[in-house]
Amino acid sequence: MDFLKKVSILLLLGGLYLPGSAQTACGYVLVPKGSYRVGQRQHGLNPARTVQVDSFYIAACETTNRQFAAFVAATGYVTDAEQRHDALVFVPGLREFEWNNDSTAYWRYPNGVAVGGIENKMEHPVTCISYKDVLAYCTWAGVRLPTLDEWEIASRAGSNGTYFFGEKKKDIGRYANVWHGADHLQADSSDGYMYTSPVGSFQPNAWGLYDVYGNVFEFCSGKVKPDENPRLAHARGGSWWCSATSCSFFNSVDIGRVNRRASFSNQGFRVVK
Repeated sequence: MDFLKKVSILLLLGGLYLPGSAQTACGYVLVPKGSYRVGQRQHGLNPARTVQVDSFYIAACETTNRQFAAFVAATGYVTDAEQRHDALVFVPGLREFEWNNDSTAYWRYPNGVAVGGIENKMEHPVTCISYKDVLAYCTWAGVRLPTLDEWEIASRAGSNGTYFFGEKKKDIGRYANVWHGADHLQADSSDGYMYTSPVGSFQPNAWGLYDVYGNVFEFCSGKVKPDENPRLAHARGGSWWCSATSCSFFNSVDIGRVNRRASFSNQGFRVVK
């Protein structure tokens, strides 16, 4: 058996694969150690620069309800939204950037009890979780969040533009679950989903990562500025709620900011190990 074939079999058995491999199941993608370009010229939070990173494995898919349920079953963990009753959820008809505080919403009912639970959505990304909740999951699972730079490098998949697929924003629908409506006053299910979609429902980037520009925002570790408010957490990649006219963060450049204890129905995460 030649060396490359042997390596391919080992990676498949271990649930890992290299950028450019033929495997499409949700495992981990190896990002090699090296120098990478990140950021964008004149971007206020993410200026263009070259960074050095060690090799790391990043999950090809966002963390799912099924995975988070296993954590809760094993530990009895109670999320911030369950304790604080302050999750923010969206329903069609709200004005731009307006969200409802639903005291019944948490990860099992990410759009509130009235909308229904996750029984048939176990392969959707977990949402209505805070940064604090995510850190607890990572400790239990023996993983961690990607840094801001690691996430961007993996999302770009070797490209240097705003998007891994080129510079035509209109092509986003092939790769991400986003909001295609002109506003949020009317429901938009034109891509098959109004809220989250099962992970891996859209085409991946060149390295095999799914949903990097949509479905849910993804928490990352690290700071944008050394002196920033310690209560802030950062998220990247856009979500099902993001549209060309509202947010438009479905790219490899922009960085979102949110309170570490806040829980949104369009906020999730993927992990690194």
